Amino acid sequence: MTSPPCALPPRARLPLHRRVLPLTAVAIALPLAKLPPRYLRAVLEVLRVGARPGTAAQASAARAAVVAVSLHCAVHNCLQRSIAAAVLCRFRGVWPTWQTGVRTTPFAAHAWIEADGQVIDEPYPDGYYRPLLTVAPRPPKRAAR
Repeated sequence: MTSPPCALPPRARLPLHRRVLPLTAVAIALPLAKLPPRYLRAVLEVLRVGARPGTAAQASAARAAVVAVSLHCAVHNCLQRSIAAAVLCRFRGVWPTWQTGVRTTPFAAHAWIEADGQVIDEPYPDGYYRPLLTVAPRPPKRAAR
């Protein structure tokens, strides 16, 4: 059976010196994407510690860099793409909101990142998928009195 033809999304070409971190994030995301959901969530919750909340521009740049270096992430693998984008954000000291969710008619699952309350560079509108797992930035600790 063959797959239906699909058009590739537009991808930027990064200079060689800017490919190292995105490629590292993609490599880290591959084994993480194979973990059971509870372990994946636990790992991502550890990774977010100490990071500031990311902005939409930072999250979009991270997602674009991941898509630029990995055809696999650009086309079919939303889970690895979203994990890699979150890890790349973390390399830069920030954390977006990472989510996975489903829709029911017809059934489909998806993973994505959000920042500043908006879905980052996805073709689906807000609310299209119902979130099941969320790893948001940690709120800043309050100063002791």
